[in-house]
Amino acid sequence: MPVSENETTKIFFEEEDLAYEEDILRNPFSVKCWLRYIEFKKEASKDVINTIYERALKQLPGSYKLWYNYLKLVRKQVRGRCVTDPAYEDANSAHERALVFMHKMPRIWIDYVQFLMDQGKITRTRRTFDRSLRALPITQHNRIWPLYLRFARMYDLQETAVRIYRRHLKLQKENTEEYIEYLISIGWLDEAAMRLADVINDENFVSKEGKSKHQLWNELCKLIAENPSKVTSLNIEPIIRQGLKRYTDQIGVLWNSLADYYIRGGHFERARDIFEEAIETVITVRDFTQVFDACAQFEKNIIAAKMESMEESGASEEDDLELELRLARLEALMDRRPLLLNSVLLRQNPHNVHEWHKRVKLFEGKPQEIINTYTEAVQTVDPKQASGKPHTLWVEFAKFYENADQIEDARLIFSKAVLVEYKHVDDLASVWCEWAEMELRHENDQEALKLMQKATTPPPRKVAYHDETEAVQARVHKSLKVWSLYADLEESFGTFKSCKAVYDRILDLRIATPQIIINYGMFLEENNYYEDAFRAYERGIALFKWPNVFDIWNTYLTKFINRYGGSKLERARDLFEQCLDACPEKFAKAVYLLYAKLEEEHGLARHAMAVYDRATRAVLPEEQYEMFNIYLKRAAEIYGITHTRAIYEKALEVLPNDPAREMCLRFADMEKKLGEIDRARAIYAHGSQISDPRVAPQFWEAWKEFEINHGNEDTVREMLRIKRSVQATYNTQVNFMSAQMLAATAKKDAAATAGGTGPAGGTEPNTMQQLEARARQLAEESLREKAAAEKKLLFVRSTTTDEELGELTKTHNPEEINIDEDSDDDEQVEEMEVTQQPVPSKVFGGLKQDDDDSD
Repeated sequence: MPVSENETTKIFFEEEDLAYEEDILRNPFSVKCWLRYIEFKKEASKDVINTIYERALKQLPGSYKLWYNYLKLVRKQVRGRCVTDPAYEDANSAHERALVFMHKMPRIWIDYVQFLMDQGKITRTRRTFDRSLRALPITQHNRIWPLYLRFARMYDLQETAVRIYRRHLKLQKENTEEYIEYLISIGWLDEAAMRLADVINDENFVSKEGKSKHQLWNELCKLIAENPSKVTSLNIEPIIRQGLKRYTDQIGVLWNSLADYYIRGGHFERARDIFEEAIETVITVRDFTQVFDACAQFEKNIIAAKMESMEESGASEEDDLELELRLARLEALMDRRPLLLNSVLLRQNPHNVHEWHKRVKLFEGKPQEIINTYTEAVQTVDPKQASGKPHTLWVEFAKFYENADQIEDARLIFSKAVLVEYKHVDDLASVWCEWAEMELRHENDQEALKLMQKATTPPPRKVAYHDETEAVQARVHKSLKVWSLYADLEESFGTFKSCKAVYDRILDLRIATPQIIINYGMFLEENNYYEDAFRAYERGIALFKWPNVFDIWNTYLTKFINRYGGSKLERARDLFEQCLDACPEKFAKAVYLLYAKLEEEHGLARHAMAVYDRATRAVLPEEQYEMFNIYLKRAAEIYGITHTRAIYEKALEVLPNDPAREMCLRFADMEKKLGEIDRARAIYAHGSQISDPRVAPQFWEAWKEFEINHGNEDTVREMLRIKRSVQATYNTQVNFMSAQMLAATAKKDAAATAGGTGPAGGTEPNTMQQLEARARQLAEESLREKAAAEKKLLFVRSTTTDEELGELTKTHNPEEINIDEDSDDDEQVEEMEVTQQPVPSKVFGGLKQDDDDSD
């Protein structure tokens, strides 16, 4: 469009502008030409640059780029001026003219409303926001609302801000949490609670802050409970009771919130009712503790408030009575705590037997309450689900009546208790036994026997004891507990025949224990039925296997020996052999010792020695040394000390190194006392092969002491040679292991360094050099020990006299037959007195010699 003549007169051109003006004349509708011109004139005055923009916008009123840059320039030109300056209104007018063409551009609207907000024009800004929302499509509203909401919160215009938020939530409901926070901040709690309730009830709502429905619900409860006077549109009790059903992990907190709501509202009695209801319904100790503590604190606060009011206004008689009432209420609450806690545990698990017993103790001194508790317990507890032993409730119930001297009532309780379907047979057996023991305490012996007879009566059909599908009443006749008490009662109050029948029945049912067998045998012995007792032991032996049968065998063999001694020796030997046939090593020692004692006292000594010899092979390895010691002692006492040489030799072959070394020392000491020096030296030489000088120095000290007392230089040198040889043997083994360890260490160091250098930067250690150095060290130590030993050797004569040696060499044969007549042994000849008498000369005839020449 050509510029009019009047407009042309207002424009002042410079010489440099001609090129741009001509370009504009040729292309008046080209944005680029105008932008080049504007860029060229950017340093010009405000009027010049604004005129160019106005000319351009007149030619191109729909150019967003021109309008955006022009409005940005206008806002920049008025920045820093007072908001009442007319230039601001010119800038606002420019924005309004721009919006005629740019009303679909959100950026223009945002800049305009921000510009208005900076000017502080509240009403105009609000109306401009509303115009922008009407002008822009709904898809562009999300760019306007954040700024609009921020504008609404800037000023204390609560009604306006609430209306703005309500309009906003119709479009974007997910921002409800922000609205609720604003409502709480301005004190509109009723509106906040209603909005929060709507959010909780909306299943499709998703919290932008990541809160769960449970968290939102807790916020609602807290908001209502803490502000009962401000939140009037919602009823908190239905809300919290609904939450009690849904959120079981917050029971205590919710009850406290509901009570707190009534406390803040001044309804104290209603709050007490809520606390009582909560205490009676919670099922966890945590919830109970929270509610009880809150209730106690509430009562304390009430008392404190009452005391403060009495101090301020003076105390009347009515106030004193009310204060005493509140104190009594608090004291009663604290006294009830154990019982209330017990009720909580029983609500949590009504089949907890232990808690029922604790509840009875809490009612101590109140018979009627105890009876009611026991009655409720036996009716509530299901034996199949019980935690503990349910039969104890019945037993204690009956004992309560018994202690009150109401025996008939106790019998009635027991008669009902034996009909209960317990889970385990042992529970029913315990009830029968307790019933019988109660009758015994009241000296009703025959009644107790009848009870045991009734309990052990078998059912009409055969039932397996371990069949869980059968009732316990049908299986109790095989209970060992019942039969054991029955046997004890028969022993005490029954006849021999009836008691024997009970024991035989136990054996027939195959429920006996080793103790039952032993008791049966002792009962028969007390009544002088010894063979029957031995048959009972044999039946028990047939029932059990090792190791359970050991006690029966031990009792049987002991009783048999005490009874018959050596009169039935062969039978006793057969019993011992039968016992030892399958006897484990663990129990063999006691049996062998008893067997050997039998042979020593009633049998033959050689048989006893044979038993000891067998025992050394049959016992546990750790018991062999002790068994050899017993064998040696008995052999020395019976046959003499020389008879033990073979035993020592066998022990050296069988025993491990450490006990064998001890045996060597004892063997050598015996030979030394017998004067057999060479034998002792040979024993020391034998034992040296298992004696490392570093581990067993006492062995070498003993040998050294022996050689000092009984040897010479040659024997000492031989001893030192053997010691060096043994030490070298052990050192070789040690050096071999050391070499392996050093080689492994060197290989590990080489792998770690990967350069052939050690950890300190030098070369790897030479293992062969270390081993050679160790060998030289050992050789020098051996030479020093040899020189020291030869220097200290002092030989002395043995102190053993010929008489002592003669006594030691004497042996005694217990089986020797002493023949008094026709004895011509050497000892008898030595003891006779021989007198020399002259021989008549007639005897010699012509060969008579002189007395001096006769022999």
